[in-house]
Amino acid sequence: MDIWKELADEGVDKGLLEEMQAFRAAHPAPEEARGRVPAPRFLYYGKEIWEGAAAALLCGQHLLLAGPKATGKNVLAENLAAAFGRPSWDVSMYVNVDAASLVGADTLKDGEVVFREGPISKCARLGGFGVLDEVNMAKNEALAVLHATLDFRRVIDVPGYDRIVLDDAARFIGTMNYGYAGTRELNEALVSRFVVMDMPVISPENLEKLLLRGFPQMKHTWVEQFSALFGDLRQKCDSSEISTKALDLRGLLSALHLMEKGIPSGQALELGIINKAFDPFERQLVADAVWARIPRDADRSKLFEG
Repeated sequence: MDIWKELADEGVDKGLLEEMQAFRAAHPAPEEARGRVPAPRFLYYGKEIWEGAAAALLCGQHLLLAGPKATGKNVLAENLAAAFGRPSWDVSMYVNVDAASLVGADTLKDGEVVFREGPISKCARLGGFGVLDEVNMAKNEALAVLHATLDFRRVIDVPGYDRIVLDDAARFIGTMNYGYAGTRELNEALVSRFVVMDMPVISPENLEKLLLRGFPQMKHTWVEQFSALFGDLRQKCDSSEISTKALDLRGLLSALHLMEKGIPSGQALELGIINKAFDPFERQLVADAVWARIPRDADRSKLFEG
C-alpha cells in the first residue's frame, strides 16, 4: 500500500503530508528497530482525523484515541507509525500491568544484575511510537510512572539507573473504549498529558473503501451489502436490541477472508459474527439481520470476481 498516494487521494492537507515526510527524513528509524516499522494492510479513512492526529504528533503531542468499538483506533495508530516511519511498540494494558512491566526491571546477565528494558523504555530510547492499547484498563498507580514521560519533561527516572530521556521522535498513542468490562476512569493528570481525539463511527462510504482495499476482487454489489449489514448491526446496538459483541469489524473481515478461501458464506459469517453473541436469543437476532442481507449459500464465485 502506497500510504502517501492513499492519503493524497483522501484529500489530506498537502502541507501536512510534506511535513510528515520531512519528519521521516530528519528522524530515520534506528537499525535495531527498523523491523518494527509497520506495513499496514488497511488504511484508516477519515480526512479530518488524519489531519488532526498528524498535526498533533508533529507538534510533539501524545494522542489518546477514544471512542466506541469498531471505530479504527488501532488501525489509525498503526497507520500513523507507518506514515511517520517510526518503529512501533504495542503495549497491551490490563489490570495486572505494573511499572516494571512498562519501564523495565532488574535481571541477571552473565552473573551480573543489569537493567532489562521494558517496552516504554525501548520506545523512548529508540524514538518509536508506543501504542498503549486499552489504556483505561490499567491501574492508575501503574500509569503514574508515565507522567514525567508524557509531559514537558520527557524523561523516565529508573531508580538505581540513569535517567532515560525521550528521543525527539518518540510519541505515545493511547487507545480506549467506553464501557468495556474492566475499564475505569482515567486519572485526570494522565488525560491532561494527551491530545484527545473522539473517534467517529466509520461511515458506509469509508467502510466500502476499507472492504475494497482488503478484498479488491469482491463484487461491488456485495461490498455494499456487507457495509449495509455492519450498519444494521450498529443500529441494533444503538437501540439496545443486541449487545456490541456481534458488532465486530475484525470479525466481519475474518469472515470475508474465510469466504475468499472458499468457505460458504453461512459458515463464515457464523464463525466471524453470529457466534460472537453467546446468548441464544441475541444470536438469533444477529442471525436474522445477517441473513436478511447475505444468503447462507453464497460461495466464492458468487461473491468475488475471477
